[in-house]
Amino acid sequence: MATHALLATASDRPGLLFGITKVLSDHQANISYVDIVPPKDGMTEIYLEFAFDGSIEAVMAGVRQVPSVTTVEAIPPFSRIYGKRIIVIGGGAQVGMVAMGAIAEADRHNIRGEHISVDTIPLVGEQELAAAVRAVVRLPRVRVLVLAGALMGGEITKAVEDVRRKGLPVISLNMAGSVPDAADLVVSDPVQAGVMAVMAIADTAQFDLARQVKRRY
Repeated sequence: MATHALLATASDRPGLLFGITKVLSDHQANISYVDIVPPKDGMTEIYLEFAFDGSIEAVMAGVRQVPSVTTVEAIPPFSRIYGKRIIVIGGGAQVGMVAMGAIAEADRHNIRGEHISVDTIPLVGEQELAAAVRAVVRLPRVRVLVLAGALMGGEITKAVEDVRRKGLPVISLNMAGSVPDAADLVVSDPVQAGVMAVMAIADTAQFDLARQVKRRY
């Protein structure tokens, strides 16, 4: 089924999301992602991605009939614009260097038709980092996590093991602590770690992360 995206603007009220999703359900559309923009001046925006084989115009017409909906437009889905995501978490200096390599390599592949984006968050603190690692699997379109820091272990290691069990590959810098032992791949050079993260998810690259598991470079 083809992937579509709709953006509905409406007056914020209880039951609004139910009304919109019911329309998609009635048309046998399979919703894959929903995002709600916080209300401003009483108006809110609801973004939905869904798979559907029928006429998108019929779905839009149904959503327009939902009470309080003022506008509905079909827009390109995030998967088509931002594509696959790489998340880089850790210390500011190391995160910046990993991002440098990832962005440069992503640009090389994106001009060949890929859609790869890089997201970063510098953090300190074991609990804060562990919570961020576990939250990555709840983000849409994430394909690989890179941990960039000088020392990570304890609860962060447990979080890495949790997300790997859920199918998310983890690349770690070669650092002190137990996180490198739990990661799929360990890379000493932060710039190279960013490059290899992009190569691991790019269809236009000849690099299989599954064949590099537990290796160190």
